[in-house]
Amino acid sequence: MSTGPMRTATVWDAYLDGFTEDPGYLDYGRIGPLAQVAAAEALGQTEVLSRARFGSLDHFGDQDARMRSAVAAVTGFRPDQVAAQPNTSTGLMHAMFGLTGDVLLSPADFPSVPFAAVRAAEALHVAQPQWLSFDGSEDTAGQVTPGQVRDQLTPSSVAVAVSLVDSRTGFRVDLDGIRQVIGDRLLIVDAIQGFGVVDAAYDAADVVASGGQKWVRAGWGTGFLALSDRAVERLTPVVSGFTGTADSEPWDQVPPPVRAASAFRVTNADGVAQGRFAAALEEIAAVGVSAIEAAVGANAAQLIDLADEFALPVRSSRDVRERAGLIVLEPPAERLTALGAALHNAGITATTRGRTVRLSSHANLAEETVDMLRGAFTSYVSGAGY
Repeated sequence: MSTGPMRTATVWDAYLDGFTEDPGYLDYGRIGPLAQVAAAEALGQTEVLSRARFGSLDHFGDQDARMRSAVAAVTGFRPDQVAAQPNTSTGLMHAMFGLTGDVLLSPADFPSVPFAAVRAAEALHVAQPQWLSFDGSEDTAGQVTPGQVRDQLTPSSVAVAVSLVDSRTGFRVDLDGIRQVIGDRLLIVDAIQGFGVVDAAYDAADVVASGGQKWVRAGWGTGFLALSDRAVERLTPVVSGFTGTADSEPWDQVPPPVRAASAFRVTNADGVAQGRFAAALEEIAAVGVSAIEAAVGANAAQLIDLADEFALPVRSSRDVRERAGLIVLEPPAERLTALGAALHNAGITATTRGRTVRLSSHANLAEETVDMLRGAFTSYVSGAGY
């Protein structure tokens, strides 16, 4: 869901001006270069920490509440339903280890999801992964749909885990549709490939885990776990440290975890990282996720049109409802190396994985980057006859 005030030209222009990476960067699905506000926040926070003036260090403890409020503004969860995590994978581990019952998920999902499910099953033996099966078509492999989920649920299924956007195909999952078919089972969402640029129905989810190092452009060490009241009631905080209790400093005792999202914390978070994350999210809330999504969609469409111009096969969905910012190209197997070389020689940063090349564009797409990509495609096509 999108929140925050209506964007103005000044706010929007300032947001676009915060993209300071060099031309040719099309790899936000791997790592987002720091937003200008996040970089400035990091410098300011580091200055405070390095000087440690009298009374200044309490400021870092305040960053947790700031970060949770910023996540709440973008997702619609309450601040008290959000707990800081160092990354997406840690949040997913907390959720999977806390389950009692089986979880339905795709074996083709990004490893963070299946690893969390399998490790929880191996260690605790109270939850088992139930692997979704697909129709065998390469075009739909890994694309989780409400119909598939509905048809493969069993009485022992207590949760369904999905990626908001599939990292290999760029497919965007229908959270509302899945919620409608799973009833009151928990819906666990790995949101990292869409968080900050997809106006998602997070209110359909019970668990949302994400980091801020990709589309949010807040750098590594930033992340959160958001839990609905139902998730807090049903999940066991297996790994819960002293910051997961109702006492701020539980000396000389080990009280039980508090009944809240904060129970899924182990220790105090990195205040500098939380400040970076909060600053980036506050800027996103100011311009609105829906505005960012529209810009990302338009830029993705431009890259798809360019690929079509050079007859490069596009594997990712062309339906704007089924895609976010990932464009997946699948050239003939014998030409994959040639495409990678052409992109490299043109100065284009992209991800090559398996038989595909993945381009990921954000809200700001420089004309120079488009020209560089056109040059790479021209070089690739011109060498096709040799």
